[in-house]
Amino acid sequence: MITCFIRYTIDENKVADFEQYARVWMKLIEKYGGTHHGYFRPHDSPPAASFSFSDIGEEGPAGVAVALFSFPTVAAYEKYRRDVPTDPECIAETLHYRETRCFTKYERTFLRPVARD
Repeated sequence: MITCFIRYTIDENKVADFEQYARVWMKLIEKYGGTHHGYFRPHDSPPAASFSFSDIGEEGPAGVAVALFSFPTVAAYEKYRRDVPTDPECIAETLHYRETRCFTKYERTFLRPVARD
């Protein structure tokens, strides 16, 4: 399995546009055989509490969102990447992004599960 983690810097004035973008991409990933684990945006923080590693931890920025999705194999992911550029929904959502610029940056990291003992 291969999992993709994407961290977006979002335009906080365009949250509705970003959420539309997210909903479409969740469907597209699943249409092409992946499992989308969701998009996540910051929640109002709970009341302050001490936590482990308090000497190195800090609150993260508000203007971020993350997404996680997986494909069963690298080959399945590569097939998805080859096929989506000609998909009408993908083309439309790419245009939506270009028109709204609902995020200003993204970082992508490919992950693998840590084996359990």
